[in-house]
Amino acid sequence: MSNAPQPFKVASCAATFGVFTHEALERLESAGCEVRVNPHGRVLTKSEIVDFAYDADAVIVGNDDFSGDVIRSLPNLRLIARHGSGVNNIDYAAATERGIVITNTPGVNAEETADLTFGLILDLERHITLMNNELKQDVWKKRAGHSLHDKTIGIIGVGAIGRAVARRAMGFGMDILGNDIRQSTEATKLGLIYTSLNDLLRRSDIVTIHTPLTSATKNLIGAKELRMMKPDAILVNTARDGIVRHSALEKTLLAGQIYGYAADVHEGEPPRHSPIYDLPNVLVTPHAGSATYESNLRMGMAVADNIIAFKDGVVPPHVVTPLSRIYG
Repeated sequence: MSNAPQPFKVASCAATFGVFTHEALERLESAGCEVRVNPHGRVLTKSEIVDFAYDADAVIVGNDDFSGDVIRSLPNLRLIARHGSGVNNIDYAAATERGIVITNTPGVNAEETADLTFGLILDLERHITLMNNELKQDVWKKRAGHSLHDKTIGIIGVGAIGRAVARRAMGFGMDILGNDIRQSTEATKLGLIYTSLNDLLRRSDIVTIHTPLTSATKNLIGAKELRMMKPDAILVNTARDGIVRHSALEKTLLAGQIYGYAADVHEGEPPRHSPIYDLPNVLVTPHAGSATYESNLRMGMAVADNIIAFKDGVVPPHVVTPLSRIYG
């Protein structure tokens, strides 16, 4: 009987790990890990996760649903390595109960998500996609939009991404409001003024969401909050889908009560078609905030750091704790 050590088995459910860039995958293999990569290029169903990762010591998780029943169906699992920062799709209690360590990659896609946020803001305010589509159909129509200079942007969630958005807003000469459960001196140095959520909603021309999805932020923006917004304001969500109440948002947009909405996050991936998708003042992107080669490399390398450290018996650099689940 062979006494050779068993390989450390890693199953990557994350749809983009090892796809745009390959260095992190190669690092894991060089460190002695046996790695299998998501064969479908999409979020896996629960049954697919269990079949794919049944004998894995570690899983790399994207936006897959790692609920308690999935975690309990993976008998060898010891590490859940999130390919990204948000961990709301992982049942923390079920993992902790089994002694499974959870890691993530905080801050590695902050600049890229802020870039996409401002791309969506500019697109909505200046009707870029709408005019592009019209001109390609031989419709020559200049549409008046809104300037960003001297406008007020309200940032809900002033973490790494929120602060990156604030830095970009400074460049446009905007007034910056922020709302968070804790206040950062780094943000105030950017000219951001902290205020209540209600005050932010009433005063802002642009409201952009960058808070984690927790029990406290689920449905944070509902009918009452949407009514507080200016009729010519826009709402942008590149954080998590559940922060905005869908039914209230749909009614608000169909009634023309705000100027526009943009989202990079959705209920399900891919989501079911929503009536608001057909509105000319709605922009939707396929959760692409971190989808750059540079960000993908940084996320992948951070995942590799966490897995290799755990495999070697060292505390990983980015262990998720109860506190980090709230604050990021």
